[in-house]
Amino acid sequence: MHNEFTAIFEQDGDWFIAYSPEIPGANGQGRTKDEARQNLAEAIALILEDRREDTLRGVPAGVEKEIVVVAA
Repeated sequence: MHNEFTAIFEQDGDWFIAYSPEIPGANGQGRTKDEARQNLAEAIALILEDRREDTLRGVPAGVEKEIVVVAA
């Protein structure tokens, strides 16, 4: 699956802080911009995985589930 999100970077001393406005709570940090970007990507993946698992817990047994691909 391919997703794209906006990454906002701020520098705080020797650290880069990154967050994504589309995914509340997703942020990353690192000594380099690339490290902050990678940490942000990992945070986004974890948040989306958790949201999917949490949402699917309430799905009744026996329903049909399919994957929908959105191409922008």
